[in-house]
Amino acid sequence: MDGYFADQRHKDLRLQVREFAEREVRPRIAEMEASRAVSHELSRLIARQGWIGVTVPREYGGMGAGHLAKTIVIEELARVSGAMGAMVQASQLGVAKILHFGGEEQKKRWLPAVASGDCLPTIAVTEPESGGHVLGMTSSAVRDGDDYILNGRKVFVGNSHVGDLHGVVVRTGPGSKGLSAFLVESDRPGFSLAPQKPSMGLHGFSFGELIFDNCRVPAANRLGEEGDGLSVAYSSSVLYGRANLTAVSLGIHQAVLEETTKFCAERQRYGAPLGELGSIKLKLGQMQSRLMTARLAAYHAVHLLDRGVPCDAELMNAKLVNVEYALDSAREAMEIHAAAGLFTDRPVERYLRDAHHIFAPAGTSDIQRLRLGEVAMGTAKGQWSERLSDLVRTDPADLAGPGDLTAHADLAAHADLAAGIPPQTAETPETAPELFPEAAPQEPARRAGLLETLLNRR
Repeated sequence: MDGYFADQRHKDLRLQVREFAEREVRPRIAEMEASRAVSHELSRLIARQGWIGVTVPREYGGMGAGHLAKTIVIEELARVSGAMGAMVQASQLGVAKILHFGGEEQKKRWLPAVASGDCLPTIAVTEPESGGHVLGMTSSAVRDGDDYILNGRKVFVGNSHVGDLHGVVVRTGPGSKGLSAFLVESDRPGFSLAPQKPSMGLHGFSFGELIFDNCRVPAANRLGEEGDGLSVAYSSSVLYGRANLTAVSLGIHQAVLEETTKFCAERQRYGAPLGELGSIKLKLGQMQSRLMTARLAAYHAVHLLDRGVPCDAELMNAKLVNVEYALDSAREAMEIHAAAGLFTDRPVERYLRDAHHIFAPAGTSDIQRLRLGEVAMGTAKGQWSERLSDLVRTDPADLAGPGDLTAHADLAAHADLAAGIPPQTAETPETAPELFPEAAPQEPARRAGLLETLLNRR
């Protein structure tokens, strides 16, 4: 699958992240599990690798490597520690609002700091009473001269206790047009954190509560215009949240299969490895099939996102498939381990606990099914990946490897032939549009699409 979606740079990035995770993250897992405390030091160490800025354009100091690269970074960290995969995805999610709605001055101020690891951004939407009902929020921002005064509480905020810059959606007026988004620095007077609560899994990661008590924020920290808050919340969730959480589930799923096959090779039953039993092979085969299908859904969705192709449905499906399949495989792994899986000297029980945490954020599985049902019925209300395609699309120069670029002309010719377009002579739609009045505006787009397909197959 890597050979289809990924080029050599993706493979090099995977190796880099995997080596880092094995060297720096895995030795710290036992302490994180025992203490259940937020791992500030490790979070900062990971941020300094530059991976939070994987989708930040190079002109702002980021990697500019795109959404597939982001998926690979999160997946490889989550393969070792779901908590650290979650940490990275939460701040990468926090990047989205600045990229999509930030002004040029905001981008220049914050994106270089994010890319260098000096600033961990978050996004804060959910509230204690309204939960996932975004329009039910009551936290408010009231204009006061050149400032806004924020009051209210936000819960389940990823990286709450390590974040430096919180992207907060609050109410500035009534109805769906009455939500606005603000960037709030963690050291502002009137901002505080509730104590971090112990959780079932993702130990080392913080997803806690933010409190705003007459917190004064400059109007210059507002993202977009008043009334853009709903768009900030929904677009970030759809385009980054679902893809990011998909990647966390994928990494956990990979770890589940690796640990279970290792156990089945080492554990002896009836004079042979446990994995030789037919009933166990069936379970392992099902886990392998789930993982392959989940990775295909995950990579395909972000592959489309990188190219600016409308793909909201694919992003929803990727989250649905990856979350459900990771949970199914983790439960099956526990069955295979039997009593041995109940003790914390083996990581399989941690994988199951961590996998459950990915179920609710950015929409539960039923929310994804509901939205996919609307797609099936033709009643879906537009696509964020289409509305913001120019902002989510990765520069083609960053998607194609050197070999692809040198072969560009030959591939263009092949694309022409595949589209049924004659070679470029004096009588083609481009050189003689008067001879092809209907084809002229369409053929370049067809050629571009087929060229992209051929590039992706190399």
